[in-house]
Amino acid sequence: LLPPPGSCTMSAAEDAEWLRWVTKQFGSIVGEDKEINLEEFKTALQVKESFFAERFFTLFDADGSGTISLEELLKALSMLIHGNEMDKLRFLFQVYDVDGKMMKNRFICLFLNKVAICKAARLSSEHPSSGSIDPDELRVVLGWCLRESAIALPEERLGDLTLALFEAADKDHSGSITFEELREELEGFPEVLENLTISAVSWLKPPLPTERSCRPRYLTRAYWHNHRSKLAFLGGYAGLNLLLFTLAALRHVGLGRWLAVARGCGQCLNFNCAFLAVLMLRRCLTWLRATPIANVLPLDQHVVFHQLVGYVVLMLAAVHTGAHIANFSRLARQDGRHALAEYLLSARPGVGGLGGTASQTGLVLQGLLATMLTFSSPCIRRSGHFEVFYWTHLSYISVWSLLILHGPHFWKWFAVPGCLFVLEKVVGLVWRRAGGLRIVEVNLLPSKVTHLVIERPQFFHYKPGDYIYLNIPAIATYEWHPFTISSAPEQQETLWLHIRSLGQWTNKLYEYFQQPELPSLELKPLSRSLREKRCRRWEQVGVDGARLSANTECYIDGPYGTPTRRIFTSEHAVLIGAGIGITPFASILQSIMYRYRWRKQSCPSCHYSWCEDLRDEEMTLRKVDFIWINRDQKHFEWFVSLLTKLEMEQAEQEPGGRFLEMHMYMTSALSKNDMKAIGLQMALDLLAAKEQRDSITGLRTRTQPGRPDWSKVFEKVAEEKRGKVQVFFCGSPALAKVIRAHCERFGFQFFKENF
Repeated sequence: LLPPPGSCTMSAAEDAEWLRWVTKQFGSIVGEDKEINLEEFKTALQVKESFFAERFFTLFDADGSGTISLEELLKALSMLIHGNEMDKLRFLFQVYDVDGKMMKNRFICLFLNKVAICKAARLSSEHPSSGSIDPDELRVVLGWCLRESAIALPEERLGDLTLALFEAADKDHSGSITFEELREELEGFPEVLENLTISAVSWLKPPLPTERSCRPRYLTRAYWHNHRSKLAFLGGYAGLNLLLFTLAALRHVGLGRWLAVARGCGQCLNFNCAFLAVLMLRRCLTWLRATPIANVLPLDQHVVFHQLVGYVVLMLAAVHTGAHIANFSRLARQDGRHALAEYLLSARPGVGGLGGTASQTGLVLQGLLATMLTFSSPCIRRSGHFEVFYWTHLSYISVWSLLILHGPHFWKWFAVPGCLFVLEKVVGLVWRRAGGLRIVEVNLLPSKVTHLVIERPQFFHYKPGDYIYLNIPAIATYEWHPFTISSAPEQQETLWLHIRSLGQWTNKLYEYFQQPELPSLELKPLSRSLREKRCRRWEQVGVDGARLSANTECYIDGPYGTPTRRIFTSEHAVLIGAGIGITPFASILQSIMYRYRWRKQSCPSCHYSWCEDLRDEEMTLRKVDFIWINRDQKHFEWFVSLLTKLEMEQAEQEPGGRFLEMHMYMTSALSKNDMKAIGLQMALDLLAAKEQRDSITGLRTRTQPGRPDWSKVFEKVAEEKRGKVQVFFCGSPALAKVIRAHCERFGFQFFKENF
């Protein structure tokens, strides 16, 4: 039963309206018999598995007819909406209370014959509940909870979960759990009881496909405060363009309105085409990040502004060309001796440009600009055709060269940024070709992540969160791709890169090191040791992957700064990574623990250790909250070893106070307010408390199911009062909008890593 369009999380006030909508929706689902069968019920719920849909269907089917009438459905939903805590808890108990022997046989049948599903559903309605839950029933239900949450655990771990929950709930050791025992056990989990008091109809809704949130209120004070540098920059940029256009147009207004428009756009093009180079001076921008200018100019958005200016250039060029064509058309009509084509395709003295070639160079420029912007679109760059983007974008050399020939004054605008741009390219070329580096080790990690260990150049200095451009001739001779450095600067001998296989080049990289026998390569073949050790397995804390000894040549260019450089000058930093977006924070977390370790003090007499609350220019952090959001269980595996070490460091530094706090979320898991997950979450909590580690990741930090409740997360951060809060995010643009809106609500500064 889908929620109405545009609806958000259910609240008690919306229940009545939702119930009316269900009644209307029911009419579009049922057939002529005014009944809804199991298949229609499952389709409406959009369930991933059928077990819980069948249990709900059986409980709603009060008369055991095998179908649900509107009266039966509304009666059940009314109980879930208006019932008290005990009514909802009893419904939960009935979901879990099924005949154990029958359920065990049914569990096997579901894997052997899907046709048995409907038959099993009918059988369940013919066998009344026993009034208690035995271990076999609990094990089967928890097994289905794991399946719906996309959690893969060995059978023995499922047994441990069942035993932990059963031993805790079976108070009288009778071998079964009664309703009273379940209620008593739930009292030890206040958050579960709290979820029972909210709208229980949300248990029956399918999960929303994407996280929804209201759009930021652009007119609020918090929004303007958080975006003041960007908005001021955009205002200044727009004002400067308007001023340049007006001044140039007024100087030529006597020559005709079309020529005035063309000259105005031409002056703006002089500025914008030179400004495009300024926005890509990565080394200069990285240096500026360490100056007070970084607090005034939005240096973090230089790539976004580069794209914006690119579109502005294309628009101005189109208007500029169109105005000249209109002017030439007017001249051709007045002259009568020359056609429009002659004005456009023939060099004519006095028209402009070197040798009167302004028309011809202008048309070529228009074509080059359109081609560059077309092949710079995300659909080209991210669809496995990066080389198309790369080679067409190199035409910027031709564009600037033609602009010098086309516009008589462009060189004045381009002189300084052009020299800086050439200087940066020369420095980069010298750095790249001064000597190739070696990939000394390759780790093929879960979720198709390639961990490269590269020898670190002697004079290579970088900050946590910086990125480099990487070139591996054995993969692609001319392609350079940016990747964040995942190792800490304090690690002197090597650089780490964690590269997720998401595109053509990254997939080729993973497959290249995955081959059991590498083909003979003309460029730089892998060493014999890589071939010999191809099949050797690597076991590390929480990670299974293939560790390969490599000696492949590569080149790097960088480092370049990112918004995350601000983290160490924060007081309370909240780091949010989604999926592979954890990469920039990997370096930062390691560096934080290195620096925190240096502050650790120890008494020479009693060897008592503590960590002084020192603050300096290098690190003013008082508290760090790290939040990692992943889709499913396997995406946690590749980075568990580092997080385990961080937890061990943190444990050693107590009782000085928890400086680093980690929060892990798995979005595929059923959330805690989903009735289907209540038993599983209780079992996971009990087992984690018993073993002092999480069953999903092996960390001490408990993995939370579902998506974070950002209101509660940021409310808790605000209550800690550990200093000015700055939020750093790396992940999808859609989630960035959601987090940005909450940051504006709480008055936190928000920084997004371009990724």
